[in-house]
Amino acid sequence: MTTDTKAIGYSHTQKAPLCLLVYTLAIVFLGLGWMIRDAPPIQWLFPPIGLLMLVVAASFHHLSVVDRGDVLAIRFGPIPLFRKTVPYADIVKVEVGRTLLLDGWGIHRSIRGGWVWNIWGYDCVLIRLNRGTLRIGTDDPHGLATFLHSRIDRHA
Repeated sequence: MTTDTKAIGYSHTQKAPLCLLVYTLAIVFLGLGWMIRDAPPIQWLFPPIGLLMLVVAASFHHLSVVDRGDVLAIRFGPIPLFRKTVPYADIVKVEVGRTLLLDGWGIHRSIRGGWVWNIWGYDCVLIRLNRGTLRIGTDDPHGLATFLHSRIDRHA
């Protein structure tokens, strides 16, 4: 995890151990698909499922939040299948918050409304936008909130 506020306004990456479970399951599926060649459903289903799980694990290995000038870039990775940008001009209010156990990890709608982008833990930054709400899970909630407050003040 890194926070760099000199070269660019904000850059932070949070890693999560849950992807290790998905990597393990992927290897199990690939191994079983290789070893059990006598059962046609297994030999045809398990290898593609294992490969898909590898891609999913690599897609949700970490969550990066980076200042990109006029937008905040949010990206799961290292395979960047899931990414989002939030223009600072669209941000109305920022506050430090907590996600619920039901919010879990990944990208989805929250039962409290709005979207959740979370990789691990309950700390988050709640961003109220012109249209909607976004909760960004982070292990640096105060740093991200402070940075976003400074960006909102410039765009106000």
